[in-house]
Amino acid sequence: MQTAVTDMLAGLIQEGIADSGDYIDADTGLLMCGKCQSKKQTVVKLMGRTMKPSCLCRCKSEELEKEEQKRKNKELMEGIFRLKSAGLQDRTFFGYTFANCDEAHPCAGYAYRYVGHFAEFQKNGQGLLFWGDVGTGKTFLAGCIANALMEKNIPVLMTSFPKLLNGLGGIYSGEKNEYLKSLNRYQLLIIDDLGVERDTPYVLETVYLVIDERYKSGKPFIITTNLSLEKLQNPADLEHGRIYDRIMERCIPVAFSGKNYRTGKGRTNMESASGILKA
Repeated sequence: MQTAVTDMLAGLIQEGIADSGDYIDADTGLLMCGKCQSKKQTVVKLMGRTMKPSCLCRCKSEELEKEEQKRKNKELMEGIFRLKSAGLQDRTFFGYTFANCDEAHPCAGYAYRYVGHFAEFQKNGQGLLFWGDVGTGKTFLAGCIANALMEKNIPVLMTSFPKLLNGLGGIYSGEKNEYLKSLNRYQLLIIDDLGVERDTPYVLETVYLVIDERYKSGKPFIITTNLSLEKLQNPADLEHGRIYDRIMERCIPVAFSGKNYRTGKGRTNMESASGILKA
């Protein structure tokens, strides 16, 4: 009997079904894993016949699960890298992450909470307006938001008005419309440096088209600017006014003194959102 069992095991090893250290259970006659002591065979009765097909033992099943999780993690990281490669139009933005953020920054909490409650802001098409002096961290915190959302597999485009103007320059009207609509593929659009572009009629019209297209899409956007809130609320002329009006209606102004401001227009829609940011 022992010889028959030994011969059976040797045959299973030769067929690649059994590994060295595996054994045949004396009671069930099933192949057992020598590592985890769980079954590598099961019993199936079909049309009067009893068969013993192979099955995964516990340790092999766990090994395959780990490999599958590793594969999924790799795919996720590759997907995030693709999102960032497409969405971050300046390579320095890759380093703008919450991991590198000074938590003592007076406006960091707004950025954290915007990411944490993004589904709510997205539903209402609400964004942020980071305004304040040069060097106060507006672009950095906007980049932190972009990276954090893309790490959740949410498509974000972070660019600047000069880059958008360069992209739109020299293309035909039909192509320009397609280009503007293509920006709506992103769940969040972040545009850096409002106000650094030249104040020509063409530039102002183009900036308006960018903002207006996003406004009409109902999707959120974030704007950073060195312009004062006073200037944004009291534009010098109609051309600037219609741009700023769209922004102020959809974006919650955050001064980089850490204080949150809101305008009269869109106040009702902003109340709950501002409460979340200040929670």
